[in-house]
Amino acid sequence: MRARMIELSWSGLRVPAIAAELGCSQKTVRCWLHRFNRSGLHGLDDLGGQGRKRRITEEERSRIIALVKTVPPGRLRWEPVGELWAFDESGPPEWTLDSLAAAARAEGIAVERSQVRRILLAEGVRWRRTRSWTRSKDPDFVPKGQGSSASILSRPPVRR
Repeated sequence: MRARMIELSWSGLRVPAIAAELGCSQKTVRCWLHRFNRSGLHGLDDLGGQGRKRRITEEERSRIIALVKTVPPGRLRWEPVGELWAFDESGPPEWTLDSLAAAARAEGIAVERSQVRRILLAEGVRWRRTRSWTRSKDPDFVPKGQGSSASILSRPPVRR
Protein backbone atom coordinates (compact mmCIF):
# COMPACT_ATOMS: atom_id res chain seq x y z
CA MET A 1 0.00 0.00 0.00
CA ARG A 2 2.92 2.35 0.73
CA ALA A 3 4.41 1.84 -2.71
CA ARG A 4 0.97 2.37 -4.24
CA MET A 5 0.81 5.76 -2.47
CA ILE A 6 4.07 6.77 -4.11
CA GLU A 7 2.92 5.49 -7.50
CA LEU A 8 -0.35 7.45 -7.31
CA SER A 9 1.52 10.56 -6.22
CA TRP A 10 3.87 10.25 -9.21
CA SER A 11 0.91 9.88 -11.53
CA GLY A 12 -0.27 13.33 -10.40
CA LEU A 13 -2.94 12.58 -7.81
CA ARG A 14 -3.15 14.83 -4.74
CA VAL A 15 -3.16 13.59 -1.15
CA PRO A 16 -6.99 13.67 -0.68
CA ALA A 17 -7.51 11.60 -3.86
CA ILE A 18 -4.83 9.07 -2.86
CA ALA A 19 -6.35 8.70 0.62
CA ALA A 20 -9.84 8.20 -0.86
CA GLU A 21 -8.63 5.59 -3.35
CA LEU A 22 -6.64 3.59 -0.79
CA GLY A 23 -9.15 3.95 2.03
CA CYS A 24 -6.81 5.56 4.55
CA SER A 25 -6.41 8.97 6.12
CA GLN A 26 -4.73 11.94 4.47
CA LYS A 27 -2.35 12.11 7.42
CA THR A 28 -1.15 8.57 6.69
CA VAL A 29 -0.55 9.41 3.02
CA ARG A 30 1.38 12.56 3.92
CA CYS A 31 3.49 10.66 6.46
CA TRP A 32 4.57 8.02 3.92
CA LEU A 33 5.17 10.55 1.15
CA HIS A 34 7.41 12.60 3.46
CA ARG A 35 9.31 9.50 4.58
CA PHE A 36 9.80 8.45 0.96
CA ASN A 37 11.02 11.94 -0.01
CA ARG A 38 13.41 11.99 2.96
CA SER A 39 14.79 8.41 2.78
CA GLY A 40 13.86 6.92 -0.59
CA LEU A 41 12.77 3.27 -0.75
CA HIS A 42 14.24 2.61 2.71
CA GLY A 43 11.74 5.13 4.09
CA LEU A 44 8.90 2.74 3.19
CA ASP A 45 10.29 -0.01 5.44
CA ASP A 46 9.04 -0.55 8.98
CA LEU A 47 11.23 1.10 11.55
CA GLY A 48 12.91 -1.42 13.79
CA GLY A 49 13.02 -1.19 17.54
CA GLN A 50 9.44 -0.16 18.09
CA GLY A 51 7.80 -1.15 21.34
CA ARG A 52 9.09 -2.40 24.63
CA LYS A 53 12.02 -4.78 24.62
CA ARG A 54 11.64 -8.20 26.21
CA ARG A 55 12.99 -8.43 29.72
CA ILE A 56 14.03 -12.06 29.41
CA THR A 57 15.77 -13.79 26.54
CA GLU A 58 14.42 -16.62 24.38
CA GLU A 59 16.83 -18.96 26.14
CA GLU A 60 15.34 -18.00 29.51
CA ARG A 61 11.81 -18.47 28.14
CA SER A 62 12.81 -21.95 26.97
CA ARG A 63 14.23 -22.76 30.41
CA ILE A 64 10.93 -21.74 32.05
CA ILE A 65 8.97 -23.95 29.65
CA ALA A 66 11.38 -26.84 30.26
CA LEU A 67 11.00 -26.34 34.01
CA VAL A 68 7.29 -27.17 33.76
CA LYS A 69 8.14 -30.57 32.30
CA THR A 70 10.31 -31.51 35.25
CA VAL A 71 9.01 -33.26 38.36
CA PRO A 72 8.35 -30.77 41.17
CA PRO A 73 10.90 -31.21 43.99
CA GLY A 74 8.25 -31.84 46.66
CA ARG A 75 6.27 -34.51 44.78
CA LEU A 76 6.23 -37.80 46.62
CA ARG A 77 7.59 -40.84 44.79
CA TRP A 78 7.88 -44.49 45.67
CA GLU A 79 11.36 -45.69 46.48
CA PRO A 80 12.26 -49.18 45.25
CA VAL A 81 12.07 -50.41 48.85
CA GLY A 82 8.44 -49.29 49.04
CA GLU A 83 8.77 -46.00 50.94
CA LEU A 84 7.57 -42.60 49.84
CA TRP A 85 10.18 -39.88 49.48
CA ALA A 86 10.54 -36.46 47.94
CA PHE A 87 13.68 -34.87 46.53
CA ASP A 88 12.95 -31.77 48.63
CA GLU A 89 10.18 -32.17 51.19
CA SER A 90 9.90 -28.40 51.63
CA GLY A 91 9.47 -27.91 47.88
CA PRO A 92 6.15 -27.73 46.02
CA PRO A 93 4.42 -31.05 45.31
CA GLU A 94 2.72 -29.58 42.22
CA TRP A 95 3.75 -26.80 39.86
CA THR A 96 1.79 -23.62 40.36
CA LEU A 97 2.52 -20.21 38.89
CA ASP A 98 4.03 -19.09 42.20
CA SER A 99 6.22 -22.18 42.55
CA LEU A 100 7.35 -21.95 38.90
CA ALA A 101 8.26 -18.27 39.32
CA ALA A 102 10.20 -19.09 42.50
CA ALA A 103 12.03 -21.97 40.80
CA ALA A 104 12.90 -19.74 37.82
CA ARG A 105 14.22 -17.04 40.16
CA ALA A 106 16.30 -19.72 41.93
CA GLU A 107 17.86 -20.50 38.54
CA GLY A 108 18.74 -16.83 38.06
CA ILE A 109 15.84 -15.80 35.80
CA ALA A 110 14.30 -12.51 36.95
CA VAL A 111 10.63 -13.22 36.29
CA GLU A 112 7.33 -12.67 38.08
CA ARG A 113 4.26 -14.88 38.36
CA SER A 114 2.26 -12.92 35.77
CA GLN A 115 5.05 -13.16 33.21
CA VAL A 116 5.35 -16.93 33.75
CA ARG A 117 1.61 -17.19 33.12
CA ARG A 118 1.84 -15.20 29.87
CA ILE A 119 4.78 -17.30 28.64
CA LEU A 120 3.02 -20.59 29.34
CA LEU A 121 -0.29 -19.45 27.85
CA ALA A 122 1.47 -18.23 24.70
CA GLU A 123 3.16 -21.61 24.30
CA GLY A 124 0.03 -23.62 25.17
CA VAL A 125 1.82 -25.35 28.04
CA ARG A 126 -0.14 -26.82 30.97
CA TRP A 127 1.48 -26.18 34.31
CA ARG A 128 -0.86 -28.17 36.50
CA ARG A 129 -1.75 -31.81 36.61
CA THR A 130 -5.41 -32.57 35.93
CA ARG A 131 -6.95 -33.64 39.20
CA SER A 132 -9.49 -36.36 39.42
CA TRP A 133 -11.54 -36.61 42.57
CA THR A 134 -13.21 -39.87 41.59
CA ARG A 135 -10.15 -42.11 41.55
CA SER A 136 -7.87 -43.15 44.35
CA LYS A 137 -5.10 -45.69 44.90
CA ASP A 138 -6.53 -46.29 48.37
CA PRO A 139 -8.09 -49.80 48.38
CA ASP A 140 -10.72 -48.67 50.93
CA PHE A 141 -11.89 -45.78 48.75
CA VAL A 142 -15.45 -46.14 47.51
CA PRO A 143 -16.69 -43.56 45.00
CA LYS A 144 -19.95 -41.80 45.74
CA GLY A 145 -23.08 -42.98 44.04
CA GLN A 146 -25.49 -40.79 42.10
CA GLY A 147 -27.33 -39.40 45.10
CA SER A 148 -26.14 -38.53 48.57
CA SER A 149 -28.40 -41.15 50.08
CA ALA A 150 -30.31 -44.09 48.68
CA SER A 151 -33.37 -43.18 50.77
CA ILE A 152 -33.72 -39.69 49.28
CA LEU A 153 -34.97 -39.42 45.73
CA SER A 154 -33.15 -36.91 43.61
CA ARG A 155 -36.35 -35.96 41.77
CA PRO A 156 -39.96 -36.48 42.78
CA PRO A 157 -41.81 -39.06 40.68
CA VAL A 158 -44.08 -37.77 37.92
CA ARG A 159 -47.79 -38.23 38.71
CA ARG A 160 -50.22 -38.80 35.95
